[in-house]
Amino acid sequence: MADSAGPYLGLMSGTSLDGVDGVLVAFLAGRPQVRGHAFAPFPPALRAELLALNTPGADELHRAALAANGLVRVYAGVVQSLLNQAGLAPGDIAAIGAHGQTVRHRPQEFDGTGYTLQLNNPALLAELVGIDVVADFRSRDVAAGGQGAPLVPLFHREVFARPGETVCVLNLGGISNLSVLGADGRVLGFDCGPGNALMDHWCQQHTGQPFDDGGRWAASGKRVPGLLEMLMNEPFLQQMPPKSTGRDLFNPAWLATKLAAFGGAAPADVQATLLEFTVVSCANDLQRHGAGSKTLIVCGGGALNTALMQRLQAALPGVSVASSAEFGLPPLQVEAAAFAWLARKAVRRETGSLESVTGTRGARVLGAIYPR
Repeated sequence: MADSAGPYLGLMSGTSLDGVDGVLVAFLAGRPQVRGHAFAPFPPALRAELLALNTPGADELHRAALAANGLVRVYAGVVQSLLNQAGLAPGDIAAIGAHGQTVRHRPQEFDGTGYTLQLNNPALLAELVGIDVVADFRSRDVAAGGQGAPLVPLFHREVFARPGETVCVLNLGGISNLSVLGADGRVLGFDCGPGNALMDHWCQQHTGQPFDDGGRWAASGKRVPGLLEMLMNEPFLQQMPPKSTGRDLFNPAWLATKLAAFGGAAPADVQATLLEFTVVSCANDLQRHGAGSKTLIVCGGGALNTALMQRLQAALPGVSVASSAEFGLPPLQVEAAAFAWLARKAVRRETGSLESVTGTRGARVLGAIYPR
């Protein structure tokens, strides 16, 4: 394999299903530094298929395999963009961390082990770009009794921790997850619940837009207390960590059931309530598990939602709520950089999991390597 000193590429396509973020990451004295960023949106047909594959349907194996190939071709385009930006050749890159697209996440269910499934074809990616690929980061953690998610808290500690201070990091992708970086060096991390997934779905359905830009539509509505209370009654929100979730739970069918039981509400008011649902579930978790933190660093697409950030700050008056950009790493680069960092961990045979986060039986090396 290439020299593990790097640079590395990280690719991330999350539950928001907007497209692929890619970053070029150099490691100086082991510390990650992002040197380039590229983004490619999903073609509409591919996005629709990836979304459809989150729920059972006909001919799934065939469709999933072809969707994985389509995903990887988008990945390859992002890789080429990053190489062109930096003036690098494939042989200059140590490896790519390619997470894949999660379509099912059911750890510890059914047979005690469960599974997590990310659509990907890392062999095809290695063939297309001529670079070693590290993929399948979650399944070893699940095999060792863990949740397989979230995998970013250890990276959050690497880049955002402050000695002697408890810092919380909130990733607001399709699903929200919180990392609590303790003043004593300990790390806790878990999924809070929905991030943008339900809001994006509702916005697409009622406005034709893929997301609520800046949260302006939500800000035009009024929160519906009875509906918010019904949403907050979801048992997952009361579970203690370790815990993780995804579109398996928080999906359009789940929302439709809640709305049918509640009765009518104006679409803008539902959007305002969905935004508040994300805010309250995240704020409650910080108050329960991140007591003592005076800083909340927000990353992911939700950090660009002005209304959401304002409501988070209002819900956490004693905490400074700020975008990760203020701490040196723009919100849309954090997760991709994390998977570049995890790829380097795999190449160096260093562990990338934490028992305190996923509940695994012990730290494990995460990821499978596909040589170029």
